[in-house]
Amino acid sequence: MGRTVLWGGLGLALAISPAFAEKSSGFFKSYEGYNDAGKAFLNKIDPKIGAVDLAEGVHLNLGDKFYFLSKKDTVSVLTEAWGNPPTSASDAVGMIFPARYDPLADGNWGIELRWEKIGYVDDGDAASIDYGDLLRSMQADTLSGNDQRVKDGFSPITLIGWASTPVYDAANKRLHWAKELQFGSDSVHTLNYDVRFLGREGVFVMSYIATVEQLPEIRQSLDEVLGLAVFNDGKKYTDFTPGADTVAAVGIGGLIAGKLAAKAGLIAVALIALKKFGLILLVPLAGLWRLIRGKKNTS
Repeated sequence: MGRTVLWGGLGLALAISPAFAEKSSGFFKSYEGYNDAGKAFLNKIDPKIGAVDLAEGVHLNLGDKFYFLSKKDTVSVLTEAWGNPPTSASDAVGMIFPARYDPLADGNWGIELRWEKIGYVDDGDAASIDYGDLLRSMQADTLSGNDQRVKDGFSPITLIGWASTPVYDAANKRLHWAKELQFGSDSVHTLNYDVRFLGREGVFVMSYIATVEQLPEIRQSLDEVLGLAVFNDGKKYTDFTPGADTVAAVGIGGLIAGKLAAKAGLIAVALIALKKFGLILLVPLAGLWRLIRGKKNTS
């Protein structure tokens, strides 16, 4: 979910051996448990495992514990299945999921992937950041943007606080933190858990999409997720050439304070409701989403 006004061009191209592509009917153990509408959705996506090479020198080594979805499949998941606005996936280059969850599963979570070509991020401010002051500033910025969100037809956002205080790994040039958000009066709060991998030309972004109740599971997965992505030689942070390469206009604090996602709350409530309630996709997705949300909130 884009957090900075300094987004660069997103030209990530997938290069992966077809041998790693899987058909949903054979890949997801839960496939036969869905009705026709659920199966039809899963049939549209092609999960991929193993090694995934992205442009800009980003390499993912997923093994068989995670799977990758292309940008096209990511758009389908975020908009059709999870009920987000059509523009919500415009910056995504893909998603990864734990292999144990299909994108429609109850209680699932996924990680949106993005590339922000903002230049080399100087991390000299990392040791001096007061995260309490930073949080208060972010809360004020969030509050000031709510009038426009409401005018645009979206729920206001309340930044409750840190779900996980920012941590910067200076040795490996990795940054991660989590925010607890409330959209409107939702009783289930949203978890935005963000990971940044700093490179020579920009930042590779992983954004968890989950609920606050899933925070223990997210934390348990973090070490493994941090090991999934690396920059290739020539694209690493240490390959930066002063005077030749672009320097970003933000530091570590700026990455953390970047704009919150205007995404109607990317909570993973998906077409599992079709299986539970026997609904068929004969109504507009917006109406179906409201029905799904209503069922979920009252259960």
